Amino acid sequence: MNVLYARGGLITLVAAASLMVAGCGDGGATSKTDKPTASVSTSQEPEKAPEGSQPSEDEQEKLVVLKGTKGLELEVNSAERDAGGFLTVKGRLRNTSDKATIIPAQLSGDETEVVKHGNSLGGATLVDGIGKKRYYVLRDTDGRPLTTSALDSLGPGKSTAVFMQFPAPPAATTEVSFQLPTFEPATLKLS
Repeated sequence: MNVLYARGGLITLVAAASLMVAGCGDGGATSKTDKPTASVSTSQEPEKAPEGSQPSEDEQEKLVVLKGTKGLELEVNSAERDAGGFLTVKGRLRNTSDKATIIPAQLSGDETEVVKHGNSLGGATLVDGIGKKRYYVLRDTDGRPLTTSALDSLGPGKSTAVFMQFPAPPAATTEVSFQLPTFEPATLKLS
């Protein structure tokens, strides 16, 4: 309590209480309408996981699966815009082979500023064919890509969660081509 009243008194206390209340949200549960959906129709609805639990790898929605070299696959689970003008792509990098695979250095791209920070997915791009614009993975002020980094290798059958953050294309852009070196390109539908 002494820290709360050290400076700002009641304002600090109110701010701290607001943060505690904000932290008691819906436990990560989000509406299905907030996420982009794949164009797959089924006659049965899947069972819902208990509120607050995370879906298993197999239960996560798959927007697209890209095939790479040496048995690597990139499963994209979401491509979500946020209010700050960013688009975050999340998924899993998986080794489908029966032996350990070293993550190719080409995934980092060839920009000197990105490569000097180690293996990452910094070479990923989004291409807006209609707007004729290419979007690169964002970088912080030190040139580090805003993506999963320190990628080394994956054991047989293993996977790891990955993300990449881009500037968001205009709201009128509903799909982009997702490209990652050594992987086949794929079309991502945006909400």
